[in-house]
Amino acid sequence: MQKNNITNTGATVLQVLPALGQGGGVERGTIEIAEAIMNSGGRAVVASSGGHMVHDLARIGAKHVTMPVHSKNPLKIYKNISEIAGLLLDEKVNLIHARSRAPAWSAFYASKKIGIPFVTTFHGTYSTNNFLKHAYSKIMTRGARVIAISEFIAGYMRQHYGVPVDLIRVIHRGTDITKFSPSNVSAERVVSLAKDWRLPDGKAIIMLPGRLTRWKGQTVFIKAISKLQRSDVIALIVGADQGRADYRNELEALVAARKLNNVVRFIDHCEDMPAAYKLTDVVVSASTSPEAFGRVVIEAQALGRPVIATDHGGPKETVLEGMTGWLVEPNDPTALALAIQRALSISIEERSNLAERAITHIQNNFSITRMCDLTLGVYNELL
Repeated sequence: MQKNNITNTGATVLQVLPALGQGGGVERGTIEIAEAIMNSGGRAVVASSGGHMVHDLARIGAKHVTMPVHSKNPLKIYKNISEIAGLLLDEKVNLIHARSRAPAWSAFYASKKIGIPFVTTFHGTYSTNNFLKHAYSKIMTRGARVIAISEFIAGYMRQHYGVPVDLIRVIHRGTDITKFSPSNVSAERVVSLAKDWRLPDGKAIIMLPGRLTRWKGQTVFIKAISKLQRSDVIALIVGADQGRADYRNELEALVAARKLNNVVRFIDHCEDMPAAYKLTDVVVSASTSPEAFGRVVIEAQALGRPVIATDHGGPKETVLEGMTGWLVEPNDPTALALAIQRALSISIEERSNLAERAITHIQNNFSITRMCDLTLGVYNELL
């Protein structure tokens, strides 16, 4: 890793994003980078419309400034240029890092006005089949450096937006290898969660985590479980519907139609995902559209769980085929069922070896520390 110039200069970095309330990868990444900046001798400032995760910034000593940067209203975006420019001057900001499109428009022109470097992180496959949406999203390619969260996203940027290779820096998302560590998840936590979920003894647990939305592949998962024709398994679909009641009803109807009411269970929310992974025999990601990265897949591997993911997007870069898990064709219940059967059939020794490989793989390649070091390295290129 490069020596951190933030330490040498005491630089101030401003990150901008719509809000700090959802707890997704963008929000968590913002806080993790803010903490890395602070730990490296710099100053971290974050501008957003607020949210409960503002407290996390206060905990690490970073500064939060509340601004309506979540708004997509063109007039508000234009007004935010002056607001952000004023903030850059007041806080003596040396570099600005935009993590979402609406705030990026304001941040880009504010950075030009003040004359400081502008960095973006390209988090997803923004729509390209509509001229206006394509033009709106292109702001995320205007950074002096553009961070892609996977090689898949880097390729998408080059193909659809023509971003020069020399401006792109691929930095995979990182997971907390202390939190998601088998040795740090007690048996008591696992037993408590199994009791809360009323999981019977002696049955293999197969889990698909992720919010209830069609592209996450819950219907494919249910059909695959049906094809297993096994009564010695419990299939957990863990994730809230976030208001998609019709889709949840559709999934429940599919479970009933396949006579799987005693096999498939819906868990609305889980506060202790490390324990959930640890009690699981196989973790599945069945996304029918490519994941930009796929956080579930690395969290499960960090805990030594066998993973099965669809063979596109981010998981192609994080799963070692046949060594830490398996990749299957998207939207193919038969292929998914065969992979689940294979995962459940491996011996105790094979499972132990797989777990050791998976844990080492994640610790070496997908830690928060590595993600932060590489991100600060990008800042250093420009400071």
